[in-house]
Amino acid sequence: MARLKDRVAELHRLLNQYSYEYYVQDNPTVPDSEYDKLLRELIDIEEEHPELRASDSPTVRVGGQAQSTFEKVNHDTPMLSLGNAFNEVELRKFDQRIRERVGDVEYMCELKIDGLAVSLKYEDGQFVQGLTRGDGTTGEDITENLKTIHAIPLKINSPLSFEVRGEAYMPRQSFLSLNEEKKRNDERPFANPRNAAAGSLRQLDSKLAAKRKLSVFLYSVNDFTNFKADTQSEALDELDALGYKTNQEREQVGSIDEVLKYIEKWTEKREDLPYDIDGIVIKVNNLKQQQEMGFTQKSPRWAIAYKFPAEEVVTTLKDIELNIGRTGAVTPTAILEPVRVAGTTVSRASLHNEDLIREKDIRIGDSVIIKKAGDIIPEVVKRILERRPENAEPYRMPTHCPSCGHELVRIEGEVALRCINPQCQAQLVEGLIHFVSRQAMNIDGLGEKIIRQLYDNHVIKDIADIYYLTEDDLLPLERMGTKKVNNLLAAIEHSKQNSVEHLLFGLGIRHLGIKASQVLAEKYGTLDQLFNVTEEELMEISDFGHKLAQSVVTYLANDDIIALINKLKEKNINMSYKGFKRTEVEGHPDFMNKTIVLTGKLQNMTRKEASEWLERQGANVTSSVTKKTDIVIAGEDAGSKLDKAEKLGISVWSEEDLISKQAEIED
Repeated sequence: MARLKDRVAELHRLLNQYSYEYYVQDNPTVPDSEYDKLLRELIDIEEEHPELRASDSPTVRVGGQAQSTFEKVNHDTPMLSLGNAFNEVELRKFDQRIRERVGDVEYMCELKIDGLAVSLKYEDGQFVQGLTRGDGTTGEDITENLKTIHAIPLKINSPLSFEVRGEAYMPRQSFLSLNEEKKRNDERPFANPRNAAAGSLRQLDSKLAAKRKLSVFLYSVNDFTNFKADTQSEALDELDALGYKTNQEREQVGSIDEVLKYIEKWTEKREDLPYDIDGIVIKVNNLKQQQEMGFTQKSPRWAIAYKFPAEEVVTTLKDIELNIGRTGAVTPTAILEPVRVAGTTVSRASLHNEDLIREKDIRIGDSVIIKKAGDIIPEVVKRILERRPENAEPYRMPTHCPSCGHELVRIEGEVALRCINPQCQAQLVEGLIHFVSRQAMNIDGLGEKIIRQLYDNHVIKDIADIYYLTEDDLLPLERMGTKKVNNLLAAIEHSKQNSVEHLLFGLGIRHLGIKASQVLAEKYGTLDQLFNVTEEELMEISDFGHKLAQSVVTYLANDDIIALINKLKEKNINMSYKGFKRTEVEGHPDFMNKTIVLTGKLQNMTRKEASEWLERQGANVTSSVTKKTDIVIAGEDAGSKLDKAEKLGISVWSEEDLISKQAEIED
């Protein structure tokens, strides 16, 4: 047995060495067949002698027993997100803020890997737990899946206890191989390597994760106490020495001009890399200066992520398809020759409305330039006139609804054509999809595909029917097993307890958004109380104009809607407001009863987070700047609302002003 233990130890040493050379150093010293032979030998020994299988054995790389779920775990220290910069002006503002605070500064430039942020926890040098970033405070435990990534050391050559952070990603070659396999199996391919990486790390069966051949780049630790490093550059060198894989394309620079040169270089060379990047991360290099700069609630003040500009490509507009929304608006969609843009394959893009098609003179058959607005939404920029086919005719919108055949109308003051048939099938289906969406009733698992199947098979025809669904209704649907059906029915049951503003928004009343739904729910308390309001009463509410007031009153006066609400009541759907009431909020004197408008891009919090915090201080957050507005909080690229506030002499705060006030109040 002693000889066998020695052989196991030797196999561990060789396999770890070969794995490090191949996956971290990109410099293999033995052929794959030699590695596979040694791994097979170790697997055979461990199967015959399970007592010799250590927790850090190289055999864990092949995956183990499937899990039933991922446990939620708190990070030892929060995993913060980075603020974004999209151009040189914003980078120079960042540099100016840094220099005003700490003086002369050096920066570390690193490639921003397009993957999934992960945190790896080590105790006495042993990898014990791996988490996703999650919401920054709590992540999911994906330890077994992360163990399958060869670039992650299961044991380091130092007895350190700490968390190391990085980005798990799927190399382009692994991505291509995975999608080829999916095509052979008639499965839907992944849109891009990032989605593939995220999907792989959330496989409950780690054997499947192991087959995906992911990798990782590590870029930081949660606590530098046990590090000798004084700079980010030295810290990365220490991670290298410990056996971690860090990105070697990093560069230490002495000025913002050098940062811009680094960005220019990798903007041009990004496609030459064997993995996807979506920007550049710029960090203050000196760790003491980082500490001096500190953090906001959401991100470090000493780092920023430059996002690459939207990529533009040329493709062919094959057709224009019309989509009918839940309010009857007809939206033309460009059907494109599939083309890869910013990491995903694009085959559709919105054309918004008939006026835009005319303005850009876009015709079927045109070669068009498309881009992803904010690297997310596909958009047709313009057509290339010199490539236009001779037979291309100007596009004309139809006069009748493509779904129900009802005549289309253009309401005065609107650019969209609209189908006003209340029984239009397309509108009914879109209304059902809207009702179950996240901001409405948030019924997890009840997506567009299932809604369409249920509607097409005449199982549901209105939103109330969702609460009458049974196991017998759902089991015949495609890919719906007993467990999935039970989970879906549980989600439907759970949604009955939502605060009433979610139901109000889910009803799809025209002009009524989620914010206005909350205002109504808070003011009137129950849906029954709302049935008694008049247009005049509603118009007294801040930001409620004639159109919205008329729309709400008209909708609730409809006999069919009253019958629908009663049908929901029969299934015990909550009709009351459960949120906090500003009238009961103690608030803060700086905000109590103040009318505040948020405008521009906030870097350190979402608009929703800022609004909710302000409302808890007693403020009334609205969307329009008027003479009654007390404060306008302006983020980056604030436009006409900021101009109007300045003309009216309204107090204007920056996001930093708001963050400072938050810190003051919370202290």
